[in-house]
Amino acid sequence: MNLDQKHSGKLFILSGPSGAGKGTICKRLLEETELELSISMTTRAPREGEIHGQHYYFVDEEEFVKRIEADGFLEHAQVYGRRYGTPKEPVIEKLEKGIDVILEIDIQGALKVKENYPDGVFVFILPPSMSELRKRLTGRGTETAEAIEMRLGETLKELSFIEKYDYCVVNGELEEAVARVKSIVVAEHSRVTMTAEELVRRYKEDE
Repeated sequence: MNLDQKHSGKLFILSGPSGAGKGTICKRLLEETELELSISMTTRAPREGEIHGQHYYFVDEEEFVKRIEADGFLEHAQVYGRRYGTPKEPVIEKLEKGIDVILEIDIQGALKVKENYPDGVFVFILPPSMSELRKRLTGRGTETAEAIEMRLGETLKELSFIEKYDYCVVNGELEEAVARVKSIVVAEHSRVTMTAEELVRRYKEDE
């Protein structure tokens, strides 16, 4: 008798404020676990070195709109005139094969995914403090002081959505944060997913 509850995959959604480190955590998880990445679809042109089906699914506007009309996305948005979205079919196919999938996305996108796939496991990545977040954003050297202040203000607003999530992980020390997310993956596969009646039936069948 097989009582392993890992018969179907789970979708893990990592999101949080800009600068919280969700991208770095996601990269480590892909390197160190069997989690597979959810690949986004976009209407923008590939950049040098980007491969279709590996970095993004690159499609034209017509194809993207067709998928919207066919309810083919877990979420989608338009950014600076280009469309981006999380295709539903590839994710569902992997989950049905028992493969765990990880999706790194901003908070607004995560909330849209929750509407379309409430069975996902939603993990909010937090910076250890606002001062540390300011230090990280400044250290990037890619934004003006004004833009950084705007991002910090947005972070305070985004914290109000934490109750929509299943877990939160503070990314102070990267190793600890990665270990905590790994623990969440293990815990989710130990979650009770069958009724008492089904469990009793399985044991009786094994007599």
